[in-house]
Amino acid sequence: MQDTSSRPALLPVILSGGAGTRLWPVSREQFPKPFMQLADGQSLLQKTFSRAASLPGVSRILTVTNRELVFKTRDEYAQLGFDQMKTSFILEPAGRNTAPALAAAALWAEEQFGPETTLLILAADHLIGNTEAFAEAVLSASGLASDGSLVTFGIQPSRPETGFGYIEADGHRVVRFIEKPTLEKAREFLEGGRHLWNSGIFCFRTDSVLQELQLHAPELLQCARDCLRISQRLDGNTTSQVELDAVSFARTPDISIDYALMERSDRVAVVPCDIGWSDIGSWNALSELEQPDDKGNRILGEALLHDATGCYVQSPQRIVGLVGVKDLIVVDTPDAVLIADKDRAQDVRHIVKQLKASGHEAYRLHREVHRPWGTYTVLEEGERFKIKRIVVKPGAALSLQLHHHRSEHWVVVSGTATVVNGEGERLVHTDQSTYIPAGTPHRLLNPGKIDLVMIEVQSGEYLGEDDIVRLDDAYGRN
Repeated sequence: MQDTSSRPALLPVILSGGAGTRLWPVSREQFPKPFMQLADGQSLLQKTFSRAASLPGVSRILTVTNRELVFKTRDEYAQLGFDQMKTSFILEPAGRNTAPALAAAALWAEEQFGPETTLLILAADHLIGNTEAFAEAVLSASGLASDGSLVTFGIQPSRPETGFGYIEADGHRVVRFIEKPTLEKAREFLEGGRHLWNSGIFCFRTDSVLQELQLHAPELLQCARDCLRISQRLDGNTTSQVELDAVSFARTPDISIDYALMERSDRVAVVPCDIGWSDIGSWNALSELEQPDDKGNRILGEALLHDATGCYVQSPQRIVGLVGVKDLIVVDTPDAVLIADKDRAQDVRHIVKQLKASGHEAYRLHREVHRPWGTYTVLEEGERFKIKRIVVKPGAALSLQLHHHRSEHWVVVSGTATVVNGEGERLVHTDQSTYIPAGTPHRLLNPGKIDLVMIEVQSGEYLGEDDIVRLDDAYGRN
């Protein structure tokens, strides 16, 4: 049902998908690039949300993300303190590129607020340094969108860049879209002054984009409409969500909004802008956020350098030493280290492909894993044992579950736990422990007002995370 009385003047739509394979080992499938923290402690996703929430006329923000990431996303938003900002979510069962996500968002906005709603489409992993210029660009784009244009934001290029698509523009008129050019062409574009980087930021009215999708991508639009009609919904006072039906969503074409619509429509306009934009698409792009020393080295964390030049080091937990090297990228995480030539920064994705092909968990998970109820960190593992540190948020609970192949010993480090163990239930306080035999239904709850921290020691013939049978789960997981 449409609620036109509460229609937001502008509805930001944050697209938060993708695995960010070029920023491995920090970005992983279950901890993608939008969650990466910058030096100031905020993630790219938090910066995107704050930037959108601060725009005039914004009272609600819609986020399209993977179902497995919604709880971490909510935690990120909650830390920002925008308590009055209403949030809505469209949850994808799997990634299908930007066109299906955007089509679902436009259909949802039409259903909720009517066809005249103006949408501002934002990628969750972009960085914008000049927020005032961004707000001015949004105002200009909204004006063009009110006349029926599909508006894209074109970035004034600062260098010849072969990693971006370009827009040839004549004022606000888009002459043509251009694929990633050669270096020679990129230099020509920079000197000619008629070409802009294609930012992937868009603004249009809901009716305009739906009309153009019907004209240029009718199959995609119908698939999205069918999917949304049978998807599960949850509505609350401050938040709402739609969980897209997995079977019907899998039928939608896997295509970007650029290919599906923007490069085909004759209603596309561009707003040229200089907003300090970066898509943080590689380690080289991320390294530019740090100030270089007198030898061109950029350091985040602690590093000792001798006769090293032009290197980037990110090592927040351990000391890294470099001797007699130049133009290297060194990224250290608790379970993986990346060393790459700066000229080959884009090729990091090939390492991720190898990890995925071999079934190695390092493409998907960090050693610290986020769950709806908190986090767990694998401290050590070996033959027939694994040790975890588990943190359960106040009021949260793990699923009622059992394991066929492992037993578990729990020791409470701080806080108080409510433990369901078979038919019994009891409180376990700090410095106390309990034992869960294999095959026993069990559940862990935090009844307190502070984090529950405990150490779990698993032992058994098989310790994989897939040895879990959920009997009851508050978060809707199978």
